[in-house]
Amino acid sequence: MKFTENQQLFGFDPTERIVAVEFSEPDSAEVFLRRADGSTEIKREKFLPFFWSAEGGETLGGDAPLNHLVKTADWLSYQNSRAELQKTGAVFAINDPVQQYLTASGRTLFKGMAFEDLRRLQLDIETASTAGFEFSSAERDAITAIALSDSSGWEEIVVIENGSAESERAALEWLTATMQDRDPDVIEGHNLFKFDLPYLTARAKKLKVRLAWGRDGSPLKSRPSRLQIAEKTIQYPKFAVRGRHIADTWILAQYYDVSSRELASFGLKSVARHFGVAEKGRVLLEGAEIQRAYREDAAAFRTYALQDVRETRALAGILSRSYFLQAQIFPYNYQDVIIRGNATKIDALFLREYLRRGQALPEPPETRPFEGGYTDIFATGVINNVWHCDVTSLYPSVMLAFGLVPKTDTLGLFQGLLGDLRTFRLAAKSALKSTRDPAERGRLDALQTTFKILINSFYGYLGFAQGHFADFDAAENVTAKGREILRGMVEWLGAQGARVIEIDTDGIYFQPPEKKAVEELEKGLAAELPEGIEVEFDKRYTAMFSYKAKNYALLEESGAMVIKGAALKSRGMEPFLRDYLEALLRLLLEGKPEQAAALREELAAKIRQRELPITALAKTESLQDSLAAYQKKIGASSRNRSAAFELAIKSGRNYQAGDQISYYITGVKKKVTAYENARLASEWKAASGDENVEYYAAKLEELAKKFEEFVPRAPAQDDLFS
Repeated sequence: MKFTENQQLFGFDPTERIVAVEFSEPDSAEVFLRRADGSTEIKREKFLPFFWSAEGGETLGGDAPLNHLVKTADWLSYQNSRAELQKTGAVFAINDPVQQYLTASGRTLFKGMAFEDLRRLQLDIETASTAGFEFSSAERDAITAIALSDSSGWEEIVVIENGSAESERAALEWLTATMQDRDPDVIEGHNLFKFDLPYLTARAKKLKVRLAWGRDGSPLKSRPSRLQIAEKTIQYPKFAVRGRHIADTWILAQYYDVSSRELASFGLKSVARHFGVAEKGRVLLEGAEIQRAYREDAAAFRTYALQDVRETRALAGILSRSYFLQAQIFPYNYQDVIIRGNATKIDALFLREYLRRGQALPEPPETRPFEGGYTDIFATGVINNVWHCDVTSLYPSVMLAFGLVPKTDTLGLFQGLLGDLRTFRLAAKSALKSTRDPAERGRLDALQTTFKILINSFYGYLGFAQGHFADFDAAENVTAKGREILRGMVEWLGAQGARVIEIDTDGIYFQPPEKKAVEELEKGLAAELPEGIEVEFDKRYTAMFSYKAKNYALLEESGAMVIKGAALKSRGMEPFLRDYLEALLRLLLEGKPEQAAALREELAAKIRQRELPITALAKTESLQDSLAAYQKKIGASSRNRSAAFELAIKSGRNYQAGDQISYYITGVKKKVTAYENARLASEWKAASGDENVEYYAAKLEELAKKFEEFVPRAPAQDDLFS
């Protein structure tokens, strides 16, 4: 199927090979296109800014309140007209001129291109650190190396002469010249926004070097911004390069982890290991070791920096494919596609099509709470031979099967797009199964993943407060019907003699009856479901440990273990506790609970004998506020003091919301006030032995107590479980 022929989804203008769009004051858009010979062409087009209103301008069809479209001569006129009409009536405007242009023109980026056609350049810098300071400072510490690579496999590194401002200046000039010569569409890096780019701009300013990275020779620019990823707010400087895009794999990893909850850390090395792209023989250097290698081991230093950009290239190749495809769908530049929320993107599709058809827009509805999905737990402990059955795309299927769509969507886009996306995903999955070519498999897998993300976003859109076609009644009916279907499945399975363990929104874990084939159960359950609702018995597990609702561990037939839920897998735990809990869960799942006491005792002994590295004991926390906001709340007595924040303030470094702090606890008593006894993990020295072993041993004991009901008692022993 040619998915891109669907104009409501991919836009109605077929122009191919657009790699960027930029607004040019006062009334034009610059469209950057890749020619067949690989060069970049810039076309300047007239652009009339616009907005919707309840009066004035062109009359639109339909009865919705925003039934006029006001077009203006230039951006200043747009701002003035919008402000004037806002005084007397309802107005809705797209504040991003690039999104306005793409919405009105029906164009999207990257049509006719494969992900491999993108020119992607990876950037990483190494920096000096003055003795006595924990962190590098752009005010006092020079850049020591700049490493680059790109998607063609090219790579190069410039190592800067120690203490030479002229060498550093030359390296920055080389970087800009190389940027223009390699002409990337996308600049990639790990933690680019919060470290590399601010550092580069500060050093360039100090050395009077112009970072003219834009495709038109314009300089790198930035402005303060913030990003919401699940429950986290990240403050960061948003950088922009005219005609190019910036993709930060540190941010991409955090988006990935929202649904997977698999990453132990967001550091480059840790994420690379998780995805299996860390090189064999990877040079691992930390803090002072990097400085020593820079001065004394040039080969190790160069290899370390180049491996950073190689891992970034590999990670970006894995994590950004879906966003590349989304840029072919949504009216945003690629960089903005990455950071926009899924519901906002769905709304953009409606705005584009309603504008094209000259139809009036409804205003977003009044928000209200409603009951969510069905979750329940029926059994705890270890259960063997567990199956999982899953209703295929439960909420999208319910919406389509029962016509639960927004009442204000007079064009019927919601149901049409949702149906098309489901059809496309099934077609992409089917083609994926029959394709052996690695490049085509990568494309099809990215397609089906993208379609899955969009399909699942349609339900969220119904309850999206800023969505013009959001419908809280429809959202409530969807969850109610979902609960009804799942309760019926639980009752039917129970009547067949199955032991239902847990239900989690759209899937059920159960132990089948001994004398009935699973295939028979699957066929029988499918027959009970309404038309359009499909069930799949998708996986069998050797054992399941059910702890509490949405918190469980599964042992796969391969021996791999899957852990779900914050009570069993929390990034807020110290690493030694996470490792202990994972080992304990494996003992339980493998039928060896009698070994739990020995596991705990052995770890407690290692703690007291100071055999664990500080990295195992240190806790890592993300700052959820700025330092100023934290201090204001402390002053108002609206929150408790935090070890991470107190250390951040004490360090003198300009920490921002979203930054991470790793620290450990000192002292000799097991009960201490954490913020008064915390030290940065980077300050720990083995010779000092100041980690509070009694505090950490007590934390182990506290965690172990939570699971004592699942391990056998040993009356003869004077231990935790006796």
